[in-house]
Amino acid sequence: MYILKTSAAFDSAHFLSGYDGKCSNLHGHHWVIEVEAGQAQLQADGQQRGMVIDFADLKHAVREIADDFDHATIYESGTLRETTIAAFREEGFRLIEVPFRPTAEHFARHFFTLLQEKGLPVRSVSVYETPENCARYEV
Repeated sequence: MYILKTSAAFDSAHFLSGYDGKCSNLHGHHWVIEVEAGQAQLQADGQQRGMVIDFADLKHAVREIADDFDHATIYESGTLRETTIAAFREEGFRLIEVPFRPTAEHFARHFFTLLQEKGLPVRSVSVYETPENCARYEV
């Protein structure tokens, strides 16, 4: 199996609704997305001969995800009042609503799915919320 690995980072805020602890409060992280892509065989011909995929394509896809989530407040559907959302938007804050609790575990699976949908041979996605703590989703 040939494996490529790349990463990208973003800064964002989130909170865990219904959590009994500090993470129930709005707080931020410097998230790092680490992606492994792989295949048993290298491409046999064309511009990508001898490659799993072009590193540029993999890096671009991961960077695009990181850029989409950068400097935003990420929240789970149904966890903020409409008046709160309206107030944030009125202040010019960028909000991203997700249909899951915004944990590293859910982000790992979500980013994995986004990369698969782009046709990339993704094998695993790790999401670090701190330098020491990460969640990994793999096939």
